[in-house]
Amino acid sequence: MSGLLLTADPSVWTLVFRADPIVKSVMIVLIVMSLVSWAIIIQRSMLLRRAYKDSVAFLDRFHAAVAARSSLDPIRAESAGAWSDSPVAAAFQAGYDEWGELVRDASQGEVLGNVQRALRRSASESLNRLERTIPFLASCGSAAPFIGLFGTVWGILRAFQEIGNDGTTSIAVVGPYISEALIATAFGLFAAIPAVMFYNYFVNRLKLLASEMNHFSLDFLNLVERSERSRRSG
Repeated sequence: MSGLLLTADPSVWTLVFRADPIVKSVMIVLIVMSLVSWAIIIQRSMLLRRAYKDSVAFLDRFHAAVAARSSLDPIRAESAGAWSDSPVAAAFQAGYDEWGELVRDASQGEVLGNVQRALRRSASESLNRLERTIPFLASCGSAAPFIGLFGTVWGILRAFQEIGNDGTTSIAVVGPYISEALIATAFGLFAAIPAVMFYNYFVNRLKLLASEMNHFSLDFLNLVERSERSRRSG
């Protein structure tokens, strides 16, 4: 009877709402995974965009101050507010504060070692913060097609069961079950494809930010080394 009803109203949403409970559960799981993925995509896109924009602005200000041999104190005062989303600015704050807290009689090696550790710690914390929830996209991208495939296999099994029960291969009998199976596959791909694409995009953006932090750390350590050498020779 359900086959006749579905044939009379063969829309996709009718097939979804009247699907087998197992297939419907698969669809619901995939819809939830897709919604969570898109929430992560939107939130991480905004955060990474701000992080990159603030990092570029901070680096321009920092290099201008270094070229002019100006004090870095104003940049430190501005960094917490003007470039609050920049991981590079956060690394600068950690390194500069560590440099300022070292005693005057500390050796040059101790100064450079402590500042370097502060820079690495800040960079690691910033990357962990930016990476948070992104691994879910990889999990969704790898798992969603198989979850959809489970719904597909279940729908096909039900189609064969109906063939055995009715003793006929009429499309009116098996069509709805095959349609449910294919819709489950489509839901799996709909959840997986954006998740994989944006996961790769975010990974590339994070690599770019990590590279910027690494380059800045080297520049800042060179600045500290020159300043310490000048202070001790003077």
